Amino acid sequence: MDLWVVIPAYDEERSIGATLRRLGEQTDADFTLVVVDNGSTDGTVEVVRAFGDEHPKLDLRIVHEQQKGTGAAADTGIRHALAAGATHVARTDADCLPDHGWIAAVKRAFDEGLEMVSGPLRPRTDEFELKLWERRLLPAVVGLAATFGRFRPGNQDPLYLGPYVMMPGCNVAISGELYERAGGFPRTRIEDVHEDRALVNQVRKLTTAYGLRKDMTVYGSVRRLRAYGLVGTLGWYADHRYKPDVVDIR
Repeated sequence: MDLWVVIPAYDEERSIGATLRRLGEQTDADFTLVVVDNGSTDGTVEVVRAFGDEHPKLDLRIVHEQQKGTGAAADTGIRHALAAGATHVARTDADCLPDHGWIAAVKRAFDEGLEMVSGPLRPRTDEFELKLWERRLLPAVVGLAATFGRFRPGNQDPLYLGPYVMMPGCNVAISGELYERAGGFPRTRIEDVHEDRALVNQVRKLTTAYGLRKDMTVYGSVRRLRAYGLVGTLGWYADHRYKPDVVDIR
C-alpha cells in the first residue's frame, strides 16, 4: 500500500501549521503528504515550506490549483498522487487535526477490505475555549446531517448498491482504483456542490465496499458553526439552503 494524504488549502496560514504538526506526529509515518495551494493570498505556502524544511523526514509536496474550490483542489491533489504511484489516498482539510492514530486506522480499514472509508468528526478544542454545549454541538450537527442524508430524495436511486453514508471531505480515504472509476471529486466550489456527498453517491453505484470506522477520528474547526449559528450551519449542509455572504470563514 502506497498511501498519500491530500490537504486542499486556501488562505490557511493560521491553521495549517497545527494540521501539519499533527500529521507529523502520526503513529504510522509511512505516507506521503500533498498540500494543494488553492490560490492563497496569504502566507499559506510559506508556512508549508517552512514546516517541510523543519521536518525533512516527512515527504511533503506542494502543488497548485488556481481554479477555486475544495473539489477542484482535492481532485488535483489526488490525481497528482495517483500519477506519482499512490495506491490509496486519504484527505483531510487545513483546519483539521487528525487523531494521532488516523493513518494507522485508515490502513487497517483498507486491509479489512474497504475501498472507501470515513470516521467520526469531533470538534477541535485548541482554537477556542469551548463551552460544554459547544463541544457537543458539532457532533450533533454531523449526526443530524447524516440522518437527513439517509432520507434525502437525492440520495435515493435504484442504481445505488448500498445505503447512503455521510463521509465528510475532511475525513475520508479511498483506493486509487475506485477514485478513478468513480470519476473523482467534482471540480466545484464548496458553495456550489458538496463534493464529498457527490463522490459517495458515485461510489455507491459501483460497490458496497465502503463504510465507517470508529477509530478513524478527525477533529474539525468550529469556526463555521460559530459564524453561521446552529440553524445556518444545518441549512448550509442541507444542500446550501442557507447561503452566507462570506463562505471562506477564517
